[in-house]
Amino acid sequence: MADAVRAELKALGFEVAEDHAAEPARAGAGNLIARLPGSGTGWVSFFAHLDTVPHEGQIDVELVDGVFRSAGDTILGADNKAAVAVLIALATRAVESGLPPAGLELVFTVAEEDGLRGARELDVSSLRAPFGYVLDHASPIGEVITRAPSYHRVTAHFEGLEAHAGIRPEDGHSAIEAAAEAVTTMQLGRVDSGTTTNAGVIHGGTASNVVAGTCRLECEARSLDDDAAVSATQMLVDSCTRAASEGQCDVDIEVAQMFRGYKLAPSDPALGVARAALTKCGHTPREVATGGGSDANALISQGYPCLLLANGTEANHTPQESVAATRLEEMLEVCEAIVHSVGARA
Repeated sequence: MADAVRAELKALGFEVAEDHAAEPARAGAGNLIARLPGSGTGWVSFFAHLDTVPHEGQIDVELVDGVFRSAGDTILGADNKAAVAVLIALATRAVESGLPPAGLELVFTVAEEDGLRGARELDVSSLRAPFGYVLDHASPIGEVITRAPSYHRVTAHFEGLEAHAGIRPEDGHSAIEAAAEAVTTMQLGRVDSGTTTNAGVIHGGTASNVVAGTCRLECEARSLDDDAAVSATQMLVDSCTRAASEGQCDVDIEVAQMFRGYKLAPSDPALGVARAALTKCGHTPREVATGGGSDANALISQGYPCLLLANGTEANHTPQESVAATRLEEMLEVCEAIVHSVGARA
């Protein structure tokens, strides 16, 4: 993906650089930063990520009744290739029509789907644009995401004692049983209007006739409120600790903050430009909160002002994922309106 995007943008005359994020982000490439100066002095940045969630097999795309869908059992990959396509179209139109009114800074990040790792390694001080836009929210165009959660990942490694399950089960201490007990005591799902928790992965044991000596449990806590995120995370940790003790097991718990939440002020400059651009293109701006994370979390936490925009895709991360061709065209129009607005302000 990085090679394909770089080739297209270089052919258009963009200056394209790849940073050194590949190794620290554990990705197959670094982030791409592509630039094209405008006729004015202003700059605006747009962000899309190059990776998708994992999937089995080749993605086959079909266009039926004006809607792009997966022709098989895989994801479509519109998250986030729909945004990649829009930004390449934006670049193409800018070159074909002459210099854009503001300089274009297009950033394509890597390893977004598992912890925003590419964006976290991006050197935001190198960006020329004072603010930017992340195109990565599967909801109707017009939604602008002004609030997003903090996300903590909890991984618990339970260590029990193996024994023959048919001859001496009483001599063993089951790590799987301890992990299962931890899950049953957790408050999972929607904890309150802004907080969710989940136990997503459990894996352990060696055979059905062996009392399980090991088990790994992966959980998460998210909240729009930082204190609530900490409390929910502590609840997950306490459940694991208590269950391990009662099951005569040891447990090693790792807690990692994958990203921090944010809440944009009404005076945020990116928000004002987006409102005007959406209205000009016939969309009603709607400020919403989200329970998901995006590169915007990583960028804002590094002090770079940006705004997450809904881009009209649907059912991301599932085989039912889709995006209408008209939504791609509409997002292109919105991005061009943003560029013109920034150019007029410079």
